[in-house]
Amino acid sequence: MDLQLQGTTALVTGAASGIGRATALALAAEGVRVALLDRDASALRETASGCRDAVILVADVTDEDEVRAAVESGAAALGRLDAVVCCAGISGPVGTSIEDTALADWEAVFAVNVTGAFLVLKHALPALRAAPAASVVLLASDSAVVASPGMVPYAASKAALVQFARALSVDLADTRIRVNTVAPSIVDTPMSRGDLGSDAFDAPGFPVQSAAEVAAHVVYLASPRSRAINGTTLLSDFGYTARSGFPA
Repeated sequence: MDLQLQGTTALVTGAASGIGRATALALAAEGVRVALLDRDASALRETASGCRDAVILVADVTDEDEVRAAVESGAAALGRLDAVVCCAGISGPVGTSIEDTALADWEAVFAVNVTGAFLVLKHALPALRAAPAASVVLLASDSAVVASPGMVPYAASKAALVQFARALSVDLADTRIRVNTVAPSIVDTPMSRGDLGSDAFDAPGFPVQSAAEVAAHVVYLASPRSRAINGTTLLSDFGYTARSGFPA
């Protein structure tokens, strides 16, 4: 199926690795010219090598001045902005109780996962409004609706991101800008391997999806083919949250 993305543009944050990199490559494969934003310049260049005529934007999503400059530069270089995909994210403390969680760690998780998306979209909206139609996709997690022990900051931040997207879609309802989230369960990425240990992926006792699989969901939501989908979350978790944990 032709996703009708040829000749369009997109800004992807967190594009240096994991789902962000996979999304950038998937968009580029559909003929999208991409601007890649991350704080890791070297890894961004590696991603850009797989994307034709990519724009590299080195910035920290928690720094508004850097975000403003990067987004404005990216939009100018692309000439227009049809989509924004926010993949930048961190896990924060894993396996740590609230009592043992430092305030700085809590704030860092929200700064990247929630405030980062807010800042990027705050400064990208003028360019998105100028497009004939535009799409915003935020990378959340199934942790927005279910929880694992020892990951309170992460789960809370992803739940906040889902509601941020829903509320923003309502605010933008009279525009041609759609806002959705993708919420995957465990994905085989460098971040997940860092949290769980690489050994956990050798013979996992749980279903695992690839970054490329998640990227396919993102690309569909970024495309005109999904024009009726707005203000919702695509939960890709192998049906885990649909099952009751209670015996019946």
